[in-house]
Amino acid sequence: MAASACLLAAQDDPPGRVAHLSYVYGAASFRPGDVNEWYPIEFNRPLTTGDHVFVDFAGTAELQIGNGAMRLGSRTTMDILNLDDTNAQVRLSEGTLVIRVRYLGDQDSFEVDTPNLAFSLLRPGEYRIDVKTDTSTTVVTVRGGDGELNGPNQAFAVHAGDQVWVAGTDQPSYQTYGLPPRDTLDNFSAERDQRDDRSVSGRYCSHEMTGYADLDRYGTWQDTRDYGMVWAPNNMPPGWAPYHNGHWVWVDPWGWTWVDDAPWGFAPFHFGRWAYVGNWVWVPGPPAQRPVYAPALVAWVGGEAVGGGVGWFALGPREVYVPSYHTSPAYLNRVNVTNTVIVNNVNITNVNVTNVNYVNRSAPGAMMAMQREAFVGARPAQSAAIAVRPEFARSAPVIAGAAVAPTRASVTRAPGQGANITRPPAAVESRPVIAKRAPPPPPVPFAQKQAALSSNAGRPLNTNQVQQLRQTVPTPARSFVRQVQPRPVQAQAPARSSAPPPPLNQGARPPLQATPQQTPTPSPQPGLRQPPPQPRQTVPQTQRPASVTPPAPTPPPSKTAPKEDKGGKEKKGEKRENKENNED
Repeated sequence: MAASACLLAAQDDPPGRVAHLSYVYGAASFRPGDVNEWYPIEFNRPLTTGDHVFVDFAGTAELQIGNGAMRLGSRTTMDILNLDDTNAQVRLSEGTLVIRVRYLGDQDSFEVDTPNLAFSLLRPGEYRIDVKTDTSTTVVTVRGGDGELNGPNQAFAVHAGDQVWVAGTDQPSYQTYGLPPRDTLDNFSAERDQRDDRSVSGRYCSHEMTGYADLDRYGTWQDTRDYGMVWAPNNMPPGWAPYHNGHWVWVDPWGWTWVDDAPWGFAPFHFGRWAYVGNWVWVPGPPAQRPVYAPALVAWVGGEAVGGGVGWFALGPREVYVPSYHTSPAYLNRVNVTNTVIVNNVNITNVNVTNVNYVNRSAPGAMMAMQREAFVGARPAQSAAIAVRPEFARSAPVIAGAAVAPTRASVTRAPGQGANITRPPAAVESRPVIAKRAPPPPPVPFAQKQAALSSNAGRPLNTNQVQQLRQTVPTPARSFVRQVQPRPVQAQAPARSSAPPPPLNQGARPPLQATPQQTPTPSPQPGLRQPPPQPRQTVPQTQRPASVTPPAPTPPPSKTAPKEDKGGKEKKGEKRENKENNED
């Protein structure tokens, strides 16, 4: 009985990872899963199950998840069918998707569903899926790794060095070729992988922390007596403090979520803690742990001290994060111990936020407050800031969460005047795909949830409340997903043709080249010690173009025992994430 109760509680937990837009070139847009409108794509906003992304002609975009990266080419329409701690499942209706997977645990799955087939990525490696614009053909290219192709009438393995063309949807034909030469999108992806593999920050952060590679370019790592290795952003203006420059949006199932303005502003605001040591430094969690994503690691403040508005400040090292959303005790433990060192784990589930002596409460400029209307409307925090006097900051009451109900305007920031909002054709949005795994139901529309949220004091709805809404007003099923029947998997793809593969002709314009930057030697800061040099170790790499020499990456932490692919392929243990702003 107790075990069943724990299992039910765990099912109410939100996912521990999200996707993150880390690079965009050209016109791109996104649609949150619980609304019907498209918006200009937004940096540093987390993407999760149900969200949609569209890259227009001649564009390129990159999404990061904990164990890899997805690069979207020209005229690509993709939505996230499922993303949680172990499953990544995306729907590719049209366009090109290049995927680099660095780590797959024994229970992990990664699936791409297209109009012709469902493709499962079985090992770390480099994969490419092209859905040709006439919808009749899907092409799967495996440069490193192994996969499984499931179509309407057969299933077979696809190995490194194979390119498989699948034509037709009901009774498709299959043809295997050798690898084609790399094109611009392939080379761009390889260069982005190199950038991540070279990251100095990978020595001090978990390799499954989304966004850690950005830190190299925008800050300095130093060793401190109290907190060990910390990262300080470079060239911050006087008075700068974390969680001051950005805005709040409502993202289910976490609720109020911070979206920072800085090009490096993903990892330091969803993982780790901040400390003031004469200047602000970010303290990552234990590098051997897979960190659990949090919407914002802050303590909330209310009362007259913030003028009736909404106030907050960054949590410090060793302080417990208490979510406003519903969680199990196991989740509460994981979201804390993977992001900071907690001295006494037993007390994590018994923390009363009103009785904690928060170290950052009195740090210079730490507390931020803004007007409620601007907070709910996803407006920039600085545009509606409320000045908080230092004596009020020290005595302001800490509360359990921002007790402010979201509105439709809270879902995403309003586009600027004259913003270019592109969207895929309606026929592409509704194009059916084949799936091996049944995805979860789509999110309940925000309009359907709003009445319940308005009386929920700023807390997201729990699983039971969501299920009740589904029963009251049934959410439209995923009519565009057709699950194939399980069938025996053939060990090999159809016989390979000796002819070269046909050209893909996707019409992609070359993206901006992301040449890896040489990371400068950090300069010392007062009161901080330089980290000792650390040797790099070599692990096997997937094939790379001759013009690009891959660096030797740092080996990943051991979350589960890695599986070695017999025959000299990569191990189930290589991992990392990367991200970069459009300033490249």
